[in-house]
Amino acid sequence: MDYALAIVLGAAVLLFAVLRAAQSIRHSKHRERGSDPGTGYHEIEANYHSGGGGGGHSYTFKVPRDPQEYAKTFVPRNKRK
Repeated sequence: MDYALAIVLGAAVLLFAVLRAAQSIRHSKHRERGSDPGTGYHEIEANYHSGGGGGGHSYTFKVPRDPQEYAKTFVPRNKRK
């Protein structure tokens, strides 16, 4: 009887996990990614710490909000007009 209870309980947990994953995937499809275009810049902060007593690095990047200006950053300098 203990094996049957364990199998039923395991199946219930597995079913719950599958249903929860499906709900999460369905919910994330309706979410818009990125940010609204506009003027100005986003500031992105990137931090790296090696752990222990060692140091780390911190960087701040500015990324244009305008999609066309952002795309221009990927064009090599010698190809720009």
